[in-house]
Amino acid sequence: MAANPRDVLLRPLITEKTAQMMQENKYTFKVAMTANKIEIRQAVEEIFKVKVLAVNTMRVMGKIKKMGKHSGRRPDYKKAIVKLAPGQTIGFFEGL
Repeated sequence: MAANPRDVLLRPLITEKTAQMMQENKYTFKVAMTANKIEIRQAVEEIFKVKVLAVNTMRVMGKIKKMGKHSGRRPDYKKAIVKLAPGQTIGFFEGL
């Protein structure tokens, strides 16, 4: 595992879709590309003091963006959807 669980979880992803998933006790995070499901589970449990039931991960490929005649590419990233045990929440997301 990475030395620090905060190196595994980079930031939360908050969109309309992820806000709806919070109703089902699922929370979405942008995670390190090298992180695996076990490391993500341990990091969430340690940082937020909750019980994780499941972790689903996916790699998101960056889009190509154009600015006039120049084109660039957004970076690829990995995201994780974490399902918590019933009755548990992550206070960071509350109030959204």
